[in-house]
Amino acid sequence: MGKVQFETIFYPGKTYSNEGLSILTEQLRAVAAECFLEVPLYQALSGKRKEMERAIICLARDKDYNVIGFCSSLVLEVPTFGDVFHTGLTCVSPKARGLRLTHKLTSKILINYLLNESPLSPVWVSNCACVISSLGNAALYFEDIFPSPFNKAHATKAQLGIAEYISKNYRGPIAINSDAVFNPETFVFEGSVKDAVFEKDVRDARFHHRNPDITTFYKNYLDFSRGDEVLQIGKVSLLTFPKYLWSSSKRKSAFLVHSFQERLGY
Repeated sequence: MGKVQFETIFYPGKTYSNEGLSILTEQLRAVAAECFLEVPLYQALSGKRKEMERAIICLARDKDYNVIGFCSSLVLEVPTFGDVFHTGLTCVSPKARGLRLTHKLTSKILINYLLNESPLSPVWVSNCACVISSLGNAALYFEDIFPSPFNKAHATKAQLGIAEYISKNYRGPIAINSDAVFNPETFVFEGSVKDAVFEKDVRDARFHHRNPDITTFYKNYLDFSRGDEVLQIGKVSLLTFPKYLWSSSKRKSAFLVHSFQERLGY
């Protein structure tokens, strides 16, 4: 496929013309159409200027400058706690699979956001998903995130405050079902993706994490037959990225050792 080019666009709804927004939206929808049976018209895929005003989008283009993947994140304003970086939606064309674009797009959009908006301080980050691989990666690479197999069994007051505000004010932009019941103890939205394009079969290994113990944790945490998804709240900082990677690696090793010991009956 040749060399892949990346482009990060900050808040296009604030600067793009109507024609520019329309072109960008169609490019995103074309890729999304290769990933979903029905394109979910929310967030940047909605084409609404209001949604694009809080969106940060990273595009991956092939040698002919065609968009073959994108990551669209949102910056959510939460009173008392400031801006929360929401990881959003990532889609990669099937013809570009194997290029690790999902990881590259997510890393580039997050690093560019931190460089531009908060190079010296940690920021709140959120992730809402029923895809086990997504939940597991957030648990591994973000700091003090809840819920996670590596951290405390209960959320902090700050995490709960952010989660409840997102539940009350941002369900539409995040595609959380308005009828879903939010559990403040677990941060699970019960029945949020039932019969929706986001619903996943828990038996489908394509959506599992490469670490089987992490997969088991989230399999037990969510009721997939009910259509649950979970909101994760944590922090990340550009200056402490090496610490996160190192501590994530240690947590991963300790978790695997503990799980192995449990299986042996220690």
